[in-house]
Amino acid sequence: MRVLLVEDDPALGGQLKHDLAKAGFAVDLIDNGVDAEFMGEQEDYDLVVLDLGLPQRSGLEVLHHWRAAGNKVPVVILTARDAWHEKVDGFKAGADDYLAKPFHVEELLARMQAVVRRLKAQTGGDQLKVGHLQLDEHTQSVTTAAGEVFPLTGTEFRLLRYFMLHPGRILSKSVLTEHVYDYDSDKDSNVIEVYVNRLRQKLGKALIQTKRGQGYVFEADQA
Repeated sequence: MRVLLVEDDPALGGQLKHDLAKAGFAVDLIDNGVDAEFMGEQEDYDLVVLDLGLPQRSGLEVLHHWRAAGNKVPVVILTARDAWHEKVDGFKAGADDYLAKPFHVEELLARMQAVVRRLKAQTGGDQLKVGHLQLDEHTQSVTTAAGEVFPLTGTEFRLLRYFMLHPGRILSKSVLTEHVYDYDSDKDSNVIEVYVNRLRQKLGKALIQTKRGQGYVFEADQA
């Protein structure tokens, strides 16, 4: 999944980007409200982690503008621990969850996963289940119906997770590329085919079907 992280503290922002990338997210880091609003409008993110105390434009104003424009991207807001009114204002503006500073990155990850799964009607915890296939987000591995466990590379993990969150949908190479890689990555859509083939080798060819001229479909009934 591709995440927009908006945090103006250089140390915290850099550390969070590292931690989220390690957890299997493609992360774009922005340090001010004006650029954050622009990126949120121009790029297709799966989730935004939004600090409210931003320079140039507050996070709350950014969120207001996104929702007014019909942008429904899931948002987890970050607030100062004693700023209870910011939490209330954030929810009224359309936030999906909040986290008070200081916090542990494990809690942020849990809240991010919970928001995405709630919107996708998935169960909670570290396990993402579709059919008989189970993806462990903590170990970045997948377990088949036969009980086989396959460790995944970072790209394989991000790709399979996106497929499993969108079963039955035709996903083009360009869409997959936008959600598997961050803004600064070399987005060669042809590489997606390589990783699709790697997943097929591990999990079976029937799991990911090719729709000629359109893209790929993750077959939930084959999982």
